[in-house]
Amino acid sequence: MIRVLLPAHLRTLAQVQGEVTVQARAPATLAGVLDALESRYPMLRGTIRDGLTQARRPLIRIFACERDLSHDSMQQPLPQEVVDGREPLLIVGAIAGG
Repeated sequence: MIRVLLPAHLRTLAQVQGEVTVQARAPATLAGVLDALESRYPMLRGTIRDGLTQARRPLIRIFACERDLSHDSMQQPLPQEVVDGREPLLIVGAIAGG
């Protein structure tokens, strides 16, 4: 099971508290985890990635194992620590303003 930490506004939308877990097909990729997350919580469709292009939304960042995965390929395998459930996949709302 892959552990996912969502930002507060997406936890509220999905009506969950704390982290969620999803099962992704091997090899576990960011696209696979997001597919599983959107399947389990359909209200999240279009909030993390664009519904048409499947590209990450600009103000969403994704981290794992102290690495920013936001610009990595959605098809790249996730770090083994995330796959094993030792480390969570963090989805973070970027802070913007001026």
